[in-house]
Amino acid sequence: MAADRYDVVVVGGGPAGIAAACTAADGERRVAIIDENPAPGGQIWRATENNWTRRLRAAPIILLPSTRIVDAPAPGALLAETRDSSGELEYRKLVLATGGRECFLPFPRWTLPGVFGAGGLQSLVKTGLPVRGKRVVVAGTGPLLLAVAAFLRNQGAVVPVIAEQASAGALCCFLAGLIREPGKLAQAVVMRATLAAVPYRTSSWITAVHGEHNVTGVTLNTGQTWACDYVACGFGLVPNTELAQLLGCDLRGAFVVVDRYQQTSVANVLCAGEPTGIGGVDAALLEGQIAGFAATDRHREADALHRRRDDSFAARLEHAFALRPELKTLAPPDTIVCRCEDVPLAALRAHGSWRAAKLQSRCGMGPCQGRVCGPAVRYLLGWQPESVRPPILPARLSSLAAGEWRVTGRSRLPAGARQPAHARASTHTAPRRSTPS
Repeated sequence: MAADRYDVVVVGGGPAGIAAACTAADGERRVAIIDENPAPGGQIWRATENNWTRRLRAAPIILLPSTRIVDAPAPGALLAETRDSSGELEYRKLVLATGGRECFLPFPRWTLPGVFGAGGLQSLVKTGLPVRGKRVVVAGTGPLLLAVAAFLRNQGAVVPVIAEQASAGALCCFLAGLIREPGKLAQAVVMRATLAAVPYRTSSWITAVHGEHNVTGVTLNTGQTWACDYVACGFGLVPNTELAQLLGCDLRGAFVVVDRYQQTSVANVLCAGEPTGIGGVDAALLEGQIAGFAATDRHREADALHRRRDDSFAARLEHAFALRPELKTLAPPDTIVCRCEDVPLAALRAHGSWRAAKLQSRCGMGPCQGRVCGPAVRYLLGWQPESVRPPILPARLSSLAAGEWRVTGRSRLPAGARQPAHARASTHTAPRRSTPS
């Protein structure tokens, strides 16, 4: 049975992925976009409507929602899994737009129910969690804190305080740099005005969480205690580069190395958005379009966009909200670092490397595969994960057994795949499901 074949496959349905897919589809190519979520948009555009999401719906793009890539078994091929099926996708060009995730740093009792990632709580509220009348302390670092606080207030939550670990001086320098970007400066001013009644504490972070079975309050390093029902906490973003690493793409630090056309070190694999650097939605859209043009051999159009590229905002963002060294001392030895396997900090300090700790304590071997504890350990102990192996996400045994499909036959994807009604009927046939586990 033939595999599903595409000219361009885009992994990730956030701004960068949507821009890449729409731009590639304009080149009259067969394009598919894959995303773990039920609908495209990513964290920033979840449950919202804009010109890009409308353009995506109108384009002849095959959408594969609720689909995860678990392996890359051969050049030009991906193994994907849905809730009840798995199969192979073959591509001529691949665009990785896998986005980023929140960085969590452990502090005393950060595992108590009611402590959420800032973006995670925002996602839950967008999907139905009621917060009207709830007191939510927002803490951590970065512009996301203001965005989340404004969103929660609009949903009826009470925000007693926003605790930002960056200093007032660093924030002033960052805002001064926005003078060259009036659009971003206007957004920041409007957002802060929306939160004018909310105390905004700089050089502040949570040192303790209170409550027996659920959060009832937090204490900051300043000694102030704030009563609350929820905590929304995030220490910036880290890139999702596991698939890029599995494919063999070169990294510089935590980020994927790309050239002017968003091409990685691996032939026919491009990358756009947060995996190449945390630069915000405007940079992600620009990089996604460049990748879409390059993936469809329209380099002249990509060159025109590249001339508009400005990485100075990403550099200022990184400098202003750099994590301060005091945060490394927040967690006492008995603080859980790996939540999946209940591994405390003391157990990690007994080893000299990520690999040794992983072998002896199972740190990073739970369902999240080190996505939560990995960045924390990197910051606290300076360790770097030494390898990425398939499956890069928890997968069913039936999907892993499908590794034999290269000998015994291939299964098709998936439940939920759809194509706009006006698209050419010849571009997609009804999939045949594999046997569910």
